[in-house]
Amino acid sequence: MYSRGAGRAWAAEARAVAAWVVLVGVALVWGAGVRADRGAHIQAAPFVGAWLPAWGWRVLPAAAVAAAAVAWGPELAARLSWRRLLTVAMLAAAAWAVALALVDGPGALTAPLTTRYEYLHDVPRVASAGPGRFLETFVEQVPTFATHVKSHPPGMVLALWGLDRVGVGGPRWAAVLVLAGGAAAVVGALTAAKEMVGEAMARRAAPFVALAPAAVFVATSPDAVFAGVAAWGVALLVLATGREGRRSDALALGGGALLGAALFLSYGAVLLLAVPAAVALARRRRRPLAIAGLTVAAIALVFAVAGFWWLDGLSAARAAYHRGLASRRPYGYFLVANLAVFAVLLSPATAAALTRLRHRRLWLLVGAALASVALADLSGLSKGEVERIWLLFVPWVVLACASLGPRVRGWLAVHVGTGLALQLLLRSPW
Repeated sequence: MYSRGAGRAWAAEARAVAAWVVLVGVALVWGAGVRADRGAHIQAAPFVGAWLPAWGWRVLPAAAVAAAAVAWGPELAARLSWRRLLTVAMLAAAAWAVALALVDGPGALTAPLTTRYEYLHDVPRVASAGPGRFLETFVEQVPTFATHVKSHPPGMVLALWGLDRVGVGGPRWAAVLVLAGGAAAVVGALTAAKEMVGEAMARRAAPFVALAPAAVFVATSPDAVFAGVAAWGVALLVLATGREGRRSDALALGGGALLGAALFLSYGAVLLLAVPAAVALARRRRRPLAIAGLTVAAIALVFAVAGFWWLDGLSAARAAYHRGLASRRPYGYFLVANLAVFAVLLSPATAAALTRLRHRRLWLLVGAALASVALADLSGLSKGEVERIWLLFVPWVVLACASLGPRVRGWLAVHVGTGLALQLLLRSPW
């Protein structure tokens, strides 16, 4: 019986990996026509960037991190105390992201943040107008902003302006903030996983969440900040659903505050609200959800009084998006290509893990995140560039790797190998 069961599990994993390969392959082949249309600006379809292999001694740190993770990751995850494990996972995630970025040279950590498309480009506009006036005129000025500023709420550019005001501005400190956000997302997702499925399963997921292929874009994209803030908002609200009284209320208040902040960093963060909502409803704990909702509403009201209404910002961003590249990028192709890119960010190991996932509570986290991705894909508001936009969802889906069977080290090698291969083959703007 055990042999037949193991055989069926292996066959399911093999089918999942084959489906992963087919999905990515279809996106690559179909993308040849998209690449021919230079107006679409996606010459490495389904990714943004260019296929340009990189070799040399700069690969060695990333290869060393990958080898160390495969050699010691599962054992450390099993033996360290929980708090030390979270610290190691956070440091490993940061080291992995930095090592991958440095394959492109020492300037790779800051260069992507200094282009005319990024947030730092418009920080002087906040300084010259003042934050109040900047918020009041943000919606009407959307067409004039840098690409990423116009397609997001004003939270990130205001945060960078604030850092500059206290003496820690500029690309280096922005890179530190981005890296911290990506590492924080790992810890937030693992904290929520422990609450939902227990420490043992959360431990098994830790190396995979910390070392996901998405790390290629973590150290160089401000979307990693959004992922970190949102992850901790979700985690605190999930913790609130498992407690009573004032402690639950305080956690729900903190979760709501972070989720509210996330909504003013990224419009897409609203989709991630499905994760704590699913948990709260499954646990029949509506009070934490109500407290968090009121907190989010209070933050939205503060921004509205200051002059920025979230829905107006979303409408202006959509209009700007459809006037730009979206008008030259085919919806049908990116409906498939986006999912292929997301599959690469997760790795074949996650695809295999989903076939083994039987834990109902873990499915609440993973399934709600997958539903959010499906909605984001169908919306047509992410035609490409999801390698950074969907960083919000990655750690929640990679939690499925807690369900992998006895070949954990082999799957972990596939996991980190996918990230290393992506970094070596793709020259991305992030």
